[in-house]
Amino acid sequence: MYEKTFPHKRYNITLDFLKKHVPENSNILDLGTVNPFSEIMKKEGYNVINTTGEDIDTNQKAIEEKEYDVLTAFEIFEHLLNPYTVLQKIKSDKIIISVPMRLWFSPAYRSKTDMWDRHYHEFEDWQLDWLLEKTGWIIKDKKKWTNPTKKIGIRPFLRLITPRYYIVYAEKKS
Repeated sequence: MYEKTFPHKRYNITLDFLKKHVPENSNILDLGTVNPFSEIMKKEGYNVINTTGEDIDTNQKAIEEKEYDVLTAFEIFEHLLNPYTVLQKIKSDKIIISVPMRLWFSPAYRSKTDMWDRHYHEFEDWQLDWLLEKTGWIIKDKKKWTNPTKKIGIRPFLRLITPRYYIVYAEKKS
C-alpha cells in the first residue's frame, strides 16, 4: 500500500473502497484529467480513461459517449455547478464518488490563483445522498474518514475528530 501521510492515506482508503466494489480489469471513466490516483488505478489492474479537462457542467459528451463499466469521480463533484445533470447523464450502472465534506469550522476552499480550483459545493453526507437518490441512484456502501494534520491548534484538533472525506458506491435504479 501507499504511505499513511496525506494524500496517501486518502489514496489507500479510496483504493480499498474501489477494490471492494469494482473487479480488476473493469473499464473506468474517471472524471478529471490524468492524476496520481488514476495512475494508481491503472497499476492496480483497472482500465482507466480520464476526461480531458472539459467543463463537465456544460459539456457532458465524455460521460454520454464513452463505454465504461464504472464512473469514478474523486474530489470532482464539489467543483461542479450542476452535479444533478451530470448524475442523470451517466451511462454506467455503477459509480463511486468521493467528496470533501463541508466543515463548519472552515470556509469552502477557493484558490485565489486558479479559477478552476474552487469548491462550489462542499457536501454534508446527507446532501450527496439526497442528490444521488433524486437522480436515480441507490447507495450500496459509503464511508467517511478524517484528515488530521500535524499542527497544533483548535482547527487541527477539529480535523482530527471531524470526518473530512466521504465516499459512496451507488448503482442505478433499474
